[in-house]
Amino acid sequence: MSAYAAGVAAHLNIREQQVETVLQLLEEGATIPFIARYRKDKTGALDEVQIQNIQDEARRQQEYSERKTFIEKTIAGQGKMTTELQARIDKALTVAELEDIYLPYKPKRKTKAQTARENGLEPLALTVLAQQNIDVVAEAQKFINDTVATTDDALQGARDIIAEMVNEDADARAKTRKLFEDTAAVQAKILAGKEEEGIKYKDYYDYSEPVGKIPSHRILAVMRGFMEGVLRMTIAPEEEVALAMLERQFVTASNPAGEQVKKAVKDAYRRLLQPALESEFRTALKQKGDEEAITVFSENLRQLLLSAPLGSKRILAIDPGYRTGCKVVCIDEKGTLQKTDLIYIHEKNRMDDAEHKIRTLVSKYNAEAFAIGDGTAGRETEQFIKKLNLGLPIFLVNEDGASIYSASEIAREEFPNEDITIRGAVSIGRRLMDPLAELVKIDPKSIGVGQYQHDVNQVRLKEKLDQTVISCVNVVGVNLNTASKHLLSYVSGIGPSIAENIVNHRNEVGVFTSRKQLLKVPRLGNKAFEQCAGFLRIKNAEHPLDGSAVHPEVYDVVALMAADLGVDVKSLVGNETLLKQLDAKKYIKDNVGLHTIQDIISELKKPGLDPRSEMQQFEFAAIYSIEDVSAGMIVPGIVTNITRFGAFVDIGVKQDGLVHVSEISHTYITDPSQALKLNQQVTVKVTEVDVPRKRIALSIKQAQEAPAKRPSNKGGDRERKPQPAPTTETNINDALNLLKKRFGK
Repeated sequence: MSAYAAGVAAHLNIREQQVETVLQLLEEGATIPFIARYRKDKTGALDEVQIQNIQDEARRQQEYSERKTFIEKTIAGQGKMTTELQARIDKALTVAELEDIYLPYKPKRKTKAQTARENGLEPLALTVLAQQNIDVVAEAQKFINDTVATTDDALQGARDIIAEMVNEDADARAKTRKLFEDTAAVQAKILAGKEEEGIKYKDYYDYSEPVGKIPSHRILAVMRGFMEGVLRMTIAPEEEVALAMLERQFVTASNPAGEQVKKAVKDAYRRLLQPALESEFRTALKQKGDEEAITVFSENLRQLLLSAPLGSKRILAIDPGYRTGCKVVCIDEKGTLQKTDLIYIHEKNRMDDAEHKIRTLVSKYNAEAFAIGDGTAGRETEQFIKKLNLGLPIFLVNEDGASIYSASEIAREEFPNEDITIRGAVSIGRRLMDPLAELVKIDPKSIGVGQYQHDVNQVRLKEKLDQTVISCVNVVGVNLNTASKHLLSYVSGIGPSIAENIVNHRNEVGVFTSRKQLLKVPRLGNKAFEQCAGFLRIKNAEHPLDGSAVHPEVYDVVALMAADLGVDVKSLVGNETLLKQLDAKKYIKDNVGLHTIQDIISELKKPGLDPRSEMQQFEFAAIYSIEDVSAGMIVPGIVTNITRFGAFVDIGVKQDGLVHVSEISHTYITDPSQALKLNQQVTVKVTEVDVPRKRIALSIKQAQEAPAKRPSNKGGDRERKPQPAPTTETNINDALNLLKKRFGK
């Protein structure tokens, strides 16, 4: 793809040399995380986002080039290529422009115009299009034959030919496309008889919004209603404006021939041009909506994967339940399952037994923290554990996707002899220890931080989410001796098969004591070693740098630094006093530049530092169901999902509340992610509660203003009936209705 370096550089406003270097490295098999981390000197310190943009733009230009070549060959094969036509093709900047030029030469199914031509009516069409002062009926009389019965048939055929010429005129299409861009509106109406079936689309029963202003979530909402056969959807400018524009181009005389052309233009727009451009814009809007939704999803996923880990602790994890009881597991510092049990905390005659079991397990397995799933019965279970006063930190853990993992092949492989409920409890405990290591085992779509993830382009979604997971795994780094094969498979240069070989080697030979031992793993050659070595860490390794992010290819540079300071490498690692004495420029050489030297020194100061923040405890207010919530309350909450129109916040009841973007900050923001992060602890004011529809409206900025009532303890200890947690899709659909009600379109 290096051939596209100049075009990519111009499009992205990045120096051509940088682009060419990136494309060359990609062609050589380097991964984006590796290039961003270990080839800064070559790329000028381009980050992962810039490198990804270069790759994407190069692919786009490659697709454009391939399409252009195909069109040229097709037209040339028809013997219709001219110097003028080639010049027009060469000037085309977009695929849409190319397709407009190609349209008259594109093989197509039989059209009305083709039939008219076969009936010998093209000369009549050209005569009419010339718009001379002729008797069009008399002229049409000349073309009556076995297949053309009347003059009306002849004129209709001529108009069919003219309509196709209008539709295939590149200038006309370009002008009409520009009119669509500037003035077209997306309109939706409910189909007759679908009012009850499509009640969730009530806000779109009679809806209109300019194509240039409609946000992604509304695009996808209308699209979903359209695809479900509930809404009628159109995209078009004012027809009179479009027709007037086309008539100015094609109608040149006010005479009978001009009237025929005017009719043909109207037919061309209604039958051919408007439907074609509507389809084009529908596709473009869908792609725009997809990309926006995918971007939101990937941003949320990144924040979730990089959530603060508790670290290697002994965990007592609980998957709460009512009728079936709470599944309890004990896992050690490495996440190994040690003990399983079952307790019932919602039946008074069994609570003493539950308390005895918990106290015994905590003592026997030296538990250091509790991890409790935040789903059904989670808050009640939290209250039960708190009352035991065991002095251990208690964490409510987001359990989205835990059931998906429990029933997966990965879980069956890890715990072939355990029930799916036990697997879910283990997953909850491991998520507390290391969210990244556990969440990589689950399809990202099931984690619950997406927006219309089931409606978007699934191939593109998977590609983007995989990129996000890979980026997060490599940013954090992986413990070579404890990582699962699923986590290892996301490391730069590795993959499912090599990851499995690493684990097999670890099981057969023993733990790795040196990065060099990776070269003994089947199928892990020099190129794979180059790509992965810096991201794999070995604690207490033979070589002191094997536990850091310093790449083996520059160990000699560190050795030289240590020698200059009169110490060994081990003494240099973590010694900021010594490291401050180094002159970075002294160690620059042909293959090691200043960026690399600076990264080495930074890493040596805090080797293997986890970039994730530290885990913080959080406590909800004493509210447990939506019935406990009332307008005016000020309560703590945790951000669980961020969309472009607002953020969802868990305040400790089953329904997440919505903070509209206008209620987040006192300063103007257009995107909630400008002010909020996933898992951020916030204080919110309840502004509206709709119990029947299970909706809660919240405000962050109002919570910072006047004092308001705090929640009471009412109902704090009572047993509640289980309520299903709303899905992200349900939240978003509800949110749209709520936003319309409160803020209008």
